[in-house]
Parts: sequence; C-alpha cells; structure tokens
Amino acid sequence: MIKEILAEDTENKENYGTRRVFLRLTQPAYNYTGSYSTVYRVMKANGLLQKKKRKPNGLTKEDYAAQKSENLINQDFSASEPNSKWLSDITEVPTANGKLYLAPVLDCFDGQIVGLAMADNMRKELCIEAFEQACLRYDAYNMVFHSDRGSQFTSYKFREALTARGAVQSMSGTGRCYDNARMESFFATLKKEKLYKIRTDLLPMSTVKSIIFRWVFMYYNRKRVYTANESGYPPEVKRQMYLNAKAIQIAA
Repeated sequence: MIKEILAEDTENKENYGTRRVFLRLTQPAYNYTGSYSTVYRVMKANGLLQKKKRKPNGLTKEDYAAQKSENLINQDFSASEPNSKWLSDITEVPTANGKLYLAPVLDCFDGQIVGLAMADNMRKELCIEAFEQACLRYDAYNMVFHSDRGSQFTSYKFREALTARGAVQSMSGTGRCYDNARMESFFATLKKEKLYKIRTDLLPMSTVKSIIFRWVFMYYNRKRVYTANESGYPPEVKRQMYLNAKAIQIAA
C-alpha cells in the first residue's frame, strides 16, 4: 500500500514522510488499521525515510517608525471555520534574471493558500495584491489578518486595503519568529519539497512563477497530505467537507 501511495503522484512522491504516509493510509481509500511504528519500520527498511527540512531565513524588515497592531493570534494558529484567520509573509527565490518575491496568504482553518502574488520586488503592492486575490475568492469581513511588522504590512495603503474588506490586522511581536510560525512552515515546505530540488537560479523568472503556481494550486491545495488536518486531508478537501456538513445542517 505504501508503494501505491508513493505512486499516486510520481512528481512529488519524495516529499512523503512517515507521518504523511500513515495519515494517507488511514483515509477511506485504504482504511489501514495498523500502527504508525509498523509504517515507520517498513519505510526505513526500504530506504523511504526523508531528510529533515531546511529552514529559510526571514526576509521582511520591521518598520520601527510605523504604528503597530496588536498580536491577536498569539501563536494560536487554529481556526474552527474558514476565513477567520489569515496569515501572510514574503519570501524570495533566485531566478536567472533576478530575485522573485512571493507573498502568499494562508487560511489557518485548513492550511489552504487562498491568495498568492509574485513579482520582481517586495513593495507593499505585492502584499496588497495577494490579499485582494484572496478576497476575490473568499469573504474577508471581520476576519484577522496576521503578519510580521514589515514596512509592507504597516503601510497606509495596506491597512487601507484591510479596512476596505473589513479585516482586522494582527502583527507578530518584535523579534518573535514563532509568532508567524505556520506561515514560515509553508515556506519551508515549498522550498524543501520543490524549489531546493531544481536550479531556479538558472531558470527564467516566468518559468519559476509557473512552477510555483502549479505546485501551490494544483498540488499543495488539492492533493498533498496535510498533517495539520484531521486524517491528513488536503486543504481543499477539508474545506469542501466542512461546507458540505454545514449545508446539511442548514437544510435539516
């Protein structure tokens, strides 16, 4: 069964560690009832254990002069419903014609990337575009938007965009990287599972953009076993299950 799981997505099979394989086995497609330790022993015996992730460094710089927002998250990245807590940050990827900057928006409910902007600069417009993209898909009214204290997020224009959508701003404490740990975890996953395996510095920026877009919206959101979700369901699967259950509850 483990070989079947690894064969489900040959392009990304190397990203499946023991925990993700175990969670996939417990889903309805396999209904595995054995132990985690058994899965670990089998994977170890067959050379299928994965190396530890490399952790990327932070990128945004704090704007000490700007008025700060309160930390409303306080390292609680759980959410009982979609679109109640969104996280964001910026990371960079080298390409053949300069650095590419990414600004994703992650929903704490299911781990889904609900918005993503990419550009050759890290100005405030990048973050605004990512947020607006997310809002085109989902209603952001009265939700909490959390980020670090980078100047992009403290800018008047960005705060104006949040206010226009009814979102409440939250910011990490100074020098407290764990205050946005779940967003940093996504960056680590993207780089370990995809970007570190290819020479992005030799590829055109347009090609790297396409690779990232496909990985996020075709694989990460829809197919990847997500260990933070119950039974490891991919983000979009968990969201659809929630919406289906809510529709049944309303109809009852």
